[in-house]
Amino acid sequence: MPHLLPFRRPVLVGAVLATAGALLLTGCGGGGQAASADDPVKDVRDKLPAAQRSAGVLRIGMDVNYAPVEFRGPDGKPAGLDPEIATALGKILDVRIEFVDTTFAKLIPNLQSKQYDVAMSAISDIRQRRDGLDDSGKQANPGVDFVDYFIAGTSIVVPKGNPKGIKTLDDLCGKTIALQQGTTQDEIATRQVGVCARTGRQLTTHKLDSDAKALAEVASGAAQAGLNDFPVAAYAAKTTDGGNRYEVTGGQSTSNPYGIAVRKTDTQLRDAMAKAVDQLIRSGEYDKILAKWSVSAGAAQNAVVNGGI
Repeated sequence: MPHLLPFRRPVLVGAVLATAGALLLTGCGGGGQAASADDPVKDVRDKLPAAQRSAGVLRIGMDVNYAPVEFRGPDGKPAGLDPEIATALGKILDVRIEFVDTTFAKLIPNLQSKQYDVAMSAISDIRQRRDGLDDSGKQANPGVDFVDYFIAGTSIVVPKGNPKGIKTLDDLCGKTIALQQGTTQDEIATRQVGVCARTGRQLTTHKLDSDAKALAEVASGAAQAGLNDFPVAAYAAKTTDGGNRYEVTGGQSTSNPYGIAVRKTDTQLRDAMAKAVDQLIRSGEYDKILAKWSVSAGAAQNAVVNGGI
């Protein structure tokens, strides 16, 4: 769900999502408002490719299941950090935002098959995704470019009271952890399995298809800890059962930015998104959105293209 914030999310692999399974959701945007000659964002709007300008719509792939970064509000519509940033970018670009709800592991494959214009869903900007590599380091797809807009790190979530006294990754050796498969946390856990093996204390990982299922294993005792992006971990600890179910232990590790994923061939759209992010930061609206969701610590100073590790 690290770039500029914590890191969510899976190394995107998998088949293209069936059209029937895609749920289209709409967010507010500018949609057809004319920019005056002295409009401070006119130059940004002029950078947007003709396809999106003429349509008046920017379609964004998003896995709406990762509170507080993105989730469904009481009205069933996308809410959270990413939807609010995306809607604000739509206003700057004068286009309506449409969210295409997509399983996280299929976000990049579906982006490359042109089911939407960009993907934005707490996707960590990492080299593997930029280069399109699979877990074995082989070329699996063309890769993507990222416009980084937030910084996140990985946190350890444990049951309230931390009965196993877990504080560091090394404390996970000899235990079972749960996490969402394909995420940055999956990669961290894979490395830690090797570290633990050298100590003779095996680390067992349960890889689930959603973060909610991973947290449920921590709650049930099937796993002694979970790994998660810091904003998501902190939100779960604060809100679940009135703050009495989980806690976040230790410090954050491996900070990396969240990025808006763009096809490598769409350089004009990539650059327009970067300018729009810069404009949003300069306007002060960006800081207001982060403060609303209590994630100001992950604020980016400016947009960066492909700035992840």
